[in-house]
Amino acid sequence: MDKNAVEYVSSLIERARKAQEAIEDYTQEQVDKLLTAVVWNIVKDGPAQEISKLAVEESRMGNYEGKYNKLMAKGKGTIRDMLGKKSVGVIEIDEEKKIMKIAKPVGVIGALVPCTNPEATPTVKVAHALKGRNAIILSPHPRTKKTNAFIVNIMRETLKKYGAPEDLVIGIENPTMEISNELMKQCDLILATGGAGLVRAAYSSGTPAYGVGAGNAVVVVDETADVKDAAHKIMLSKTFDLATSCSAENSLIIQENVYDDLMKALKAEGGYLTSKEEKEKLQKILWVDGHLNSKIVAQSPQTIADLAGVELPEDRKFMMVEEVGAGKDYPFSGEKLSVVVTLYKYKNFEEAIDKVNEITKYQGMGHSCGIHSFNEDHIMQLALKTKVSRMNIRQGQSLANTGNWFNGMPFTTSLGCGSWGGNIASENITWKHLINVTWVSRYFDPVVPTDEELFGSVMND
Repeated sequence: MDKNAVEYVSSLIERARKAQEAIEDYTQEQVDKLLTAVVWNIVKDGPAQEISKLAVEESRMGNYEGKYNKLMAKGKGTIRDMLGKKSVGVIEIDEEKKIMKIAKPVGVIGALVPCTNPEATPTVKVAHALKGRNAIILSPHPRTKKTNAFIVNIMRETLKKYGAPEDLVIGIENPTMEISNELMKQCDLILATGGAGLVRAAYSSGTPAYGVGAGNAVVVVDETADVKDAAHKIMLSKTFDLATSCSAENSLIIQENVYDDLMKALKAEGGYLTSKEEKEKLQKILWVDGHLNSKIVAQSPQTIADLAGVELPEDRKFMMVEEVGAGKDYPFSGEKLSVVVTLYKYKNFEEAIDKVNEITKYQGMGHSCGIHSFNEDHIMQLALKTKVSRMNIRQGQSLANTGNWFNGMPFTTSLGCGSWGGNIASENITWKHLINVTWVSRYFDPVVPTDEELFGSVMND
């Protein structure tokens, strides 16, 4: 045990708890005004551009446009989702069952921030935490600690301006593994966004935790798809922030009758189909000793091609490889966190469903899949027969999963993947997961159903 880490985290927890207790009696109006001001001072002109620029420079992942657009969408979308929602005091009354629900804070939240999304993740997590009258301590990846500190400083200045305790938001300025582990032990609830090792550490800390499962999104394109529209959306999603998102398309399962047309459309959108030899070179650089190579994560296709020794035209936006199998013997069937997408061909739709399940069983169980189709039967079959928490229809995965203006998914940066992905929740993690609820019940005259009402359907079998 690192005594210094224990004492340091204890001091942060003490400060955060004191701040949280100071807003325990805030009204809904006070809470909403405070969190709205905090997010506004991040997404408004000036800070938003500086944050996005610093995030790219420090992480050396993704690109400015992607990070800026992500910050805009997630920050503003989170506020949109919370407008008018009750998170203080009585939040629900069921007159029929005489039940009243009262929301109360969780306390001090420990939030782990990945280096892939250092701009949007802290913004969203702080907003969600404040909605429940919680304090939050952000532990960033060491690689992006300056970005985190920049955001935290803006938020603390805003809190002070509005007469709220600055320690409602605390950032760990020099994060270490020991400090992060200690934070997870001492806080009241963990929001763990990051790699599998980090999520496992959160679950084994002894503290209640919301973790996320591994991504490896698989998308089906059937014979009814609008091929050009599908290709365009796949390109936008796959290249967004150079695939930092765990939701970016990793594999496409394509009906054989539209395979060639989709291939042409993907090439027209900037895709590059590798040869057998180029695929082998790409595989060697994407995975080192069986693990994804950090040097290729969220890099430009030209950077990846140079590392692999593949000549790639400057106008190409993403790379494509053809594959047949799935599992550890077929690494391209797994998550790549890069602008590389794997292509499969299928004949009948049952075969497509089987392939989606085969791929997600290898990596990404419980996360997400999608489909480009106008066949409602295919859409329902895929939804019913796959073990995923999200399925998007005719949308780009990385733009849809965490919420967007064109769908009804809750805005977030944390995607629960259910028991399939080793998580407790199979939904987008939002402020609703960061409150405790007291159920208040009142007596009413007993209403006891008859045996016929309960068991009538089987009593005469």
